[in-house]
Amino acid sequence: MTRPQLAAGDRLVVKVGTSSLVGPKGEPDAARLGTLCDGIAATHAAGIEVVLVSSGAIAAGLAPLGLQSRPPDIPSLQAAAAVGQGRLFRLYNQSLEEHGLTAAQLLLTRYDFMHRQQYLNARNTVDRLLALGVVPIVNENDTIAVDEIRFGDNDRLAALTANLARAKLLLLLTDAEGVHASDPRKDPNAPLLSEVQRITPELERAAGGRGSEFSLGGMASKLAAAWVATFSGVGVVVANSAAPDVVTRCCAGEEIGTFFFPHDRKASARRLWIAFGQPPRGTVTVDEGARKAVVEGKRSLLPAGVTGVQGTFDSGDVVDVSVSGGRPFARGLVRYGSEELVAAQGRSTAELAHGEVIHRDQLIVLED
Repeated sequence: MTRPQLAAGDRLVVKVGTSSLVGPKGEPDAARLGTLCDGIAATHAAGIEVVLVSSGAIAAGLAPLGLQSRPPDIPSLQAAAAVGQGRLFRLYNQSLEEHGLTAAQLLLTRYDFMHRQQYLNARNTVDRLLALGVVPIVNENDTIAVDEIRFGDNDRLAALTANLARAKLLLLLTDAEGVHASDPRKDPNAPLLSEVQRITPELERAAGGRGSEFSLGGMASKLAAAWVATFSGVGVVVANSAAPDVVTRCCAGEEIGTFFFPHDRKASARRLWIAFGQPPRGTVTVDEGARKAVVEGKRSLLPAGVTGVQGTFDSGDVVDVSVSGGRPFARGLVRYGSEELVAAQGRSTAELAHGEVIHRDQLIVLED
């Protein structure tokens, strides 16, 4: 399998991190931003529809507020995002207008991916903007999204957006050359991985951690995003934002950065929403017989196979399913609250009002 070459009508999602947009003092670098927009414009001119997911709103708001570094408290982060979001979008809009392009700002939160109707509304908006020749610029609504500010940057948002937009390729631009076999900050001789067929636990352990002073990203975050996107059937490239013509070269299928091959499977949009549209609220542990029934038999998960319940959740929430001590092998919409399921585990469905723990139509298998 070779890297994909994008053609007219294909969709590309580009995610750029804060460290690739700001200078040493944390302020947005107009030259870097302009170079990125040049690449987006060239790609758009080839008939490829582009969605940009951009970090940097908080960083853009620091200097106007007289802040020298990223503050530790949530209200200050929200204030910086409120000031910086408009400033950052203005720079993008000005750069894209030089190429005759119109930009649109989409501010999303986890809520927009957690609720089916909100998800469909966002997808319809993106579809319509792209049909009109507009470049959507997506960012988390950091002024209100407390969890997103505290726990991560926009890598996961980019992966979810690639799924939502039905993109062919997700390009994660960073300040590294790509993904290395081990953390290059600890092992300067760590080889760069040109291709990754599947993301293994060993590769996840080798991933680096926190990024620069002004961002919360890191290679671990890139791997998590790549896992979501590739499972959705989207190819992923992690590449250096400073590489010449990086956007157009990736679209041409050139060997640059690290390419993650997409999965062959084609899950329905609803199952992908179940898998990645919202964070799981808990974990249901099952025996090996139940695992085989779900994975190999494509059956519903029954209470008789449940051996344990972790977390607190309600009926209708998303939960992971795993065997004891193992990684989650499935995810689905549970029909029991956590307390109900504790009482129901190991029992026959004939004894219970709800029947299946997770119906097969509400379940997606995460294993290859």
